[in-house]
Amino acid sequence: MQLTGRSGSGSPAVKVCGLTEVEEARACAAAGAWGIGLVFAEASPRRVSADRARAIAEALGPGVARVGVFVDPDPSATAEVARRTGLTHIQVHGAADPDAVRRASGLPVIEGVRVDGPDAIARARASAADLVLLDAAVAGAHGGTGTNFDWDLIERETLGRPFGVAGGLRPDNVAEAVRRLRPALVDVSSGVESGPGRKDIARVAAFLDAVDASVTAPA
Repeated sequence: MQLTGRSGSGSPAVKVCGLTEVEEARACAAAGAWGIGLVFAEASPRRVSADRARAIAEALGPGVARVGVFVDPDPSATAEVARRTGLTHIQVHGAADPDAVRRASGLPVIEGVRVDGPDAIARARASAADLVLLDAAVAGAHGGTGTNFDWDLIERETLGRPFGVAGGLRPDNVAEAVRRLRPALVDVSSGVESGPGRKDIARVAAFLDAVDASVTAPA
């Protein structure tokens, strides 16, 4: 799975998740985000309909990843939504079979892994997904919680594969996450919002600047 950071080699890709407005999605892409996330989970305050997701996806340039986020996905139904809305990647949470989703859709699959202890690292290592996204374990939630997981777990035990990091990332702490964990991707949602699903583009730009600075700053 190809990931490209804004500042080039060594810079993690940035995904801004939970977009609900066309103009905000365009602004995130223009600021240099690798991709935007469109949430289809019923319980999420950032959920979008298929029609809204298609409108957002169609407004973006061809180089921007359009990642659909699903909880407990049915592979065939998920593939149909991806086709209708123009997704380029699928992100799965909960009870999911990444390989089945990939075969049904023909798209790369990201699996969200709730990090609640050392066993989560083993689950992430064994995932059949193209990329694993490590996120905080919060009861009843699958992302967008504004909560960090224990970064020490990754520092103590090498995952052995490219991974993404989510959970509680903001412009003021993402540089530390990148320096400590060296992820291939960083994923932000509530950390750049003015309200659920509404992105503050100044905060998005500050987040991207902080990611770039984390790579260029001396160790």
